Amino acid sequence: MNDIIKALHERKSVRVFTEEAIAEEDREAILNASLQAPSAGCQLLYTILDITDQNKKEKLAQLCDHQPFIARAKLVLIFCADCKKWLSFYKEAGLAPRKPGPGDLLLAAEDAVIAAQNAVTAAESLGIGSCYIGDVMEHAEEMKELLSLPAYVYPACMLVFGHPARQQKERKKPERFALSDIVCENAYQEKSSAEIRAMFEGRTGAQSYEAWMEAFWMRKYESEFSNEMNRSMEVYLEDFRKEGRVP
Repeated sequence: MNDIIKALHERKSVRVFTEEAIAEEDREAILNASLQAPSAGCQLLYTILDITDQNKKEKLAQLCDHQPFIARAKLVLIFCADCKKWLSFYKEAGLAPRKPGPGDLLLAAEDAVIAAQNAVTAAESLGIGSCYIGDVMEHAEEMKELLSLPAYVYPACMLVFGHPARQQKERKKPERFALSDIVCENAYQEKSSAEIRAMFEGRTGAQSYEAWMEAFWMRKYESEFSNEMNRSMEVYLEDFRKEGRVP
């Protein structure tokens, strides 16, 4: 196992940071690594928001499912799927581009999260911990106002960074599923009842499969934040559903 693969295996989410600041050269290295990520047509269909305003950090901590550690992070980056900037480029050339659609949004979101993962990997190589914050997709109206997001710009993910506290370094990384549980050859294959239960064998503690799954279902899939993310996505999609040309 080489150093890069080893780092990918060892990397885990960090939610408790020391007070040590992130050096400016490390910040730039993380951001520059993001820009080296694969991108559709090398368009870099994203904009990175570097949140340095502490008041905004505090507000983000509240909007993102009330997670105080967000406000204590030494570096907060929001990767926005940006379907607007190329419209500006086209219009500058005297062109009349169509309005972006949901497919454009998905492509830009892919670009954004690939760039974000480059940032995570770069930070890990520097001894800096990170944590993805998917909750940045919630509360669309408030997020748009807080971050001055125009139409066709969507906050795909947020990353918080800092030097991990000792407890975080020593904390065991959650175990992943086996390759055979996730990888299908050539075509999608539904799991049988026996295969599903085998996947979760040893993962439910003292609970039955049914009890553990019901608790997880309520905590994640049927949670308030999950429903809010779906509602917020509908708000963002309103712009993308309109037909016609950009004025």
